[in-house]
Amino acid sequence: MKRVVAEDRTPDNPKLSAVEKRVIRSLDGEDRKGKPLSQQELHRERSLEGYLRGAVMPRWMERLRDIETGIRMHRRRLAADREWLRAQHPDDDAAFAREWRALVQARSFDDVNDLVRDHNEWYPVERQLPMDPRTGEYVLIAGRPYWREELTVEWALGEFPPEPSGAAEGDAA
Repeated sequence: MKRVVAEDRTPDNPKLSAVEKRVIRSLDGEDRKGKPLSQQELHRERSLEGYLRGAVMPRWMERLRDIETGIRMHRRRLAADREWLRAQHPDDDAAFAREWRALVQARSFDDVNDLVRDHNEWYPVERQLPMDPRTGEYVLIAGRPYWREELTVEWALGEFPPEPSGAAEGDAA
């Protein structure tokens, strides 16, 4: 097991695993000791089954909510950035398109993508989805796959294309 030193303890450090980043983000306060456990929590049996069933809202549901909230946040930010950049280049579509692509390529979607990867890995286990014995794949839910796609530069450019403002302004919903 690798040892994490103090200077490594930032949530955006690429050397840390997704679990370590999640733990660092969940720590509370300056002393980084986290939130104290209640007496009730101290006496509760800790098991995977208890974790999956014990929350008021199941973890998979919280994670899906966090994914949707993150996607909405990125859409709002992209829309605001696109509008600002469009105001900087009102008559130069080529410069707008070039700078918009560069701005989107510099954007990080890691906050949502970490949740999407967690969802894709753990959702079938948390929901106890049945498997198709012939293929070894989890069954579809209402005819649709359970997994989510990660946010990419292509997703962002599809949502907010680098075209004149009249073509894509209504697509931000």
